[in-house]
Amino acid sequence: MRNSVVVQTAPGVARWGKAASPWRGVSSEDWNDWRWQLRNLVRTPEQFAELLGLSEPETASLRDLQTRFRFAVAPYYFSLIDRDDPADPIRRQIVPSCAESLDDGPTDPLCEIDDRVAPGLTHRYPDRVLFVVTSFCSSYCRFCIRKRNWSHSDAASTKAEVEEAIRYLQVHEEVRDVLISGGDPLTLPLEQLDYVLERVRSVPHVEFVRIGSREPVMLPMRMTGELLRLLDRRGPLWINTHFNHPREITAEAAEACEKLARLGIPLGNQSVLLAGVNDDVAVMKELVHKLLRIRVRPYYLYHADPVVGTAHLRTTVWKGLEIMEALRGHTTGLAVPAFVVDAPGGGGKIPLAPNYLISAAPGRLVLRNFEGAIFSSPDGTGAPDDGLAKDLQDASLGTRAPSVADLASGNANCIVPQEQAHYRRRRSLAESRQRYPPLPIYPRGTE
Repeated sequence: MRNSVVVQTAPGVARWGKAASPWRGVSSEDWNDWRWQLRNLVRTPEQFAELLGLSEPETASLRDLQTRFRFAVAPYYFSLIDRDDPADPIRRQIVPSCAESLDDGPTDPLCEIDDRVAPGLTHRYPDRVLFVVTSFCSSYCRFCIRKRNWSHSDAASTKAEVEEAIRYLQVHEEVRDVLISGGDPLTLPLEQLDYVLERVRSVPHVEFVRIGSREPVMLPMRMTGELLRLLDRRGPLWINTHFNHPREITAEAAEACEKLARLGIPLGNQSVLLAGVNDDVAVMKELVHKLLRIRVRPYYLYHADPVVGTAHLRTTVWKGLEIMEALRGHTTGLAVPAFVVDAPGGGGKIPLAPNYLISAAPGRLVLRNFEGAIFSSPDGTGAPDDGLAKDLQDASLGTRAPSVADLASGNANCIVPQEQAHYRRRRSLAESRQRYPPLPIYPRGTE
């Protein structure tokens, strides 16, 4: 396996990656061994202080914070931090901050406990359930919605707890889809993971089994041959992973996703919109493009949930809509995730998008496209419009209307922003066709 991707500020000077990390002298054999990574997790305030040069007051605040929440970062993921940048986007996601102590938000803002029907099993949506089978992660994200689960323990579900959940599934035939999550299920010992997958697969009416895992991001060397063979044996499976920043898409992460994709496992990505991490159009566009290049489809972009200790990482909803405005139409639809807000109190995911419906009138819709051009469109309720062909021609060439009211009444067809390159190009092509009409096509043998 290859070493982490690094970015250089000057020839030979790396800002992050193994070569710039305190573990630069570790052998490749150890570095690429997921067991070595877990044995050497960064866990204590003193370790963070030494690695990041924290002051004594900062270290003391982490000691206090550790009485409420667990810390852990795998050396591989820690090596992606630019240790000279206190605002580094990887650091903001994973390094505990005294800012967490300033926010006394809810521990379960989505009320997963209220919908818990068996140990680890949450049934909120009509045909699908969430099955949390462990609280352990190789690295603990500071924005995690389930901080409550790993605040003092990182235990996995017992067989008795798994069996109780399976009994619920067996008598609820409406459940077609099981999302296995945690913690991180791919951190489980193979025999435990195999047991969970086998028992879920034994329920006849369960059609889809999904796994939520950040191991391809945080510990890609976990994708061993033994694990891959297990996943292949218990397939078909779907995996949603969780890249938040382009820097996380290293050579190792790309290789891990490639191994999963070669098994035929569809890969999706769920990002969380985080202040100082990815709340920037250019960063998000780079992220979704890089995801597609490693065969991972952007699936969700979550507005950060108001869980305790995360106020410093949350953005406004408007920031998410701004990013969606800059993606939809400006890049391939495959790269555009659904922007969702998880409704407080367990209301579920609610998709949000920029408003493309401007106005409406009987028989007509007034719609806006990604360029800001506004169009009058039939709403499908009336008979075919005799003037539709002219409407299409006018709209194609960007024929201007005086107002939105004219579009709603059907008296005009579109309003196009001035100097719109798209329509200038169309007009130029139309003029060229008039000057140089295409040559006639004669039947074969009549030339």
